[in-house]
Amino acid sequence: MNYDETLAYIHGSYWTGTKPGLGRTFELLDRLGNPQKKLSFIHVAGTNGKGSTCALLASVLQAAGYKTGLYTSPYVNRFNERMAVNGIPICDEALVALFERIRPLAEDMEERPSEFELITAAAMVFFCEQGCDVVVLEVGMGGEWDSTNVIDTPLLSVITAMGFDHMQYLGNTMTSIASAKAGIIKPNGVTVIYGENPEADAVFQTACKERHNRLVVTDFSRLQIHSQSLDGQDLSFGSYAHLHLPLLGCHQQKNAALVLTALEELKGRGLIIPDEAVYQGFASVHWPARMELLQRDPVFLLDGAHNPHGFAAAAQTLQELFPGKRIRFLMGVMGDKDHGEMLSLLLPLADSFITVQPRNPRAMGDTELAAEIVSLGGKAQAAGTVENGLKLLLQEAKPSDVLVAIGSLYMAGDIRAAMRK
Repeated sequence: MNYDETLAYIHGSYWTGTKPGLGRTFELLDRLGNPQKKLSFIHVAGTNGKGSTCALLASVLQAAGYKTGLYTSPYVNRFNERMAVNGIPICDEALVALFERIRPLAEDMEERPSEFELITAAAMVFFCEQGCDVVVLEVGMGGEWDSTNVIDTPLLSVITAMGFDHMQYLGNTMTSIASAKAGIIKPNGVTVIYGENPEADAVFQTACKERHNRLVVTDFSRLQIHSQSLDGQDLSFGSYAHLHLPLLGCHQQKNAALVLTALEELKGRGLIIPDEAVYQGFASVHWPARMELLQRDPVFLLDGAHNPHGFAAAAQTLQELFPGKRIRFLMGVMGDKDHGEMLSLLLPLADSFITVQPRNPRAMGDTELAAEIVSLGGKAQAAGTVENGLKLLLQEAKPSDVLVAIGSLYMAGDIRAAMRK
C-alpha cells in the first residue's frame, strides 16, 4: 500500500456488523505481541478539554526529558497527527509500514476491528517501538468501552470537564455519561478530576472507592489569573507563579489547573518533573484549532468547540477578550449536535453568521443551519463549502472586525489550509 491506500484502508474499516466492546482490540493487540503491556500511560477522558489537557501534559513531560507519546483524535490537518512522539507525528513511510504489518493480522480475525480499534492498536505498536517512556492517551469517546481502555492501571487517570455530548452512545443523563467515563478508573491507581459537576463527581467518587483508587479533585481556589490577551495568559497555581500559557480562553485556565494538579500527582508517583520543565512546557505548548489566532488584522480566531459546553466556554472567552464587540461568525456543525443550544450561546454576541457544510457525512447542511439561525432572530448567509464561506467572510471583513470560525474540528483543517493559501 502507498500512503493514500493506507488511509483508504483505515477509513474503510467501519463498525458494520460489529458490536461495542474491547474484545477485538484485545485480540489484535495479542496478535501484535501486546505492546501496551510494555508502556506507561496517562489516560485522559472527559467531555471537553481532553486534547488541550493532553497537549499540556505531553509538552511538560517532554520538557522534563521523557520520551513522550501523544495519542489524540480527531486530527486537524493530517491523519499522522493522531500519534506523535515528542511532538513529531509519525512519518508517512512509518505509517504505511505499520499498517502493512497490521492488515493481514486484522483481516484474519473472525470479527474484524473497526477504524478506531485499528488506529489504537497501531499507535500502541508505534509508541512501543519508539521506546516511549510515557504515553499520554486520549480517550476517543466515553471510556469504559473505548478502545484505549485495553491498558492496565495507568500512572494516572485524568477526567476533564464534564458535559453532554455523544448522548446517542453514552446516554442522555449526566450519571450515564459519567459512568462511561469512569470506566478508565482502574484498581489501585490515582484519578485526578476537573470536578465542578456534582452529579458526575459522585459517580467518579463511587468508582474510585469500589476500585481502591485514590481520587483527587482539582482545587481551583489555588488558581490566580494575572492577565489575558491575544498573546496568551499569565497565571499562577500553588507554588507555580506567573506561568505563561499561549492557549487562549478562560476554559484553558482551568485546564491548566487540572494539568498542574496531575503533574503534582505524577511527581508523587516517582516522575522527575523540575519546575523549569513545567514553565517551559506551558510556554511552548501548541494546540491548533482551540481558540487559535489565525490573523490579527482583522482578528480571526478558529475554535473547534462542537457542543454546548464548548460553546459556553467560547462565548465567555469572546466576551472577556472583546467586551461589547459584535462578532462575525463562520459556522459549520455536525447534524447530531445540539445546535439549537449552541446557537443560543452565540446569538447575543453575533453581528452575523456565514454558514458552511464541513466535509463530513454527519455534517448539517449550510442552508439548514442558516435557516435555523434566522428562525432564532439572527442574520445568516449560506455559503456552501468551507472554502467559499472563508472567502466570503474575509472579503467582507473590515480591519476593526472580530471574526470567529467555530462549530466543528472537522472543518478546522480546511480553514487552516485555505488561510495558508
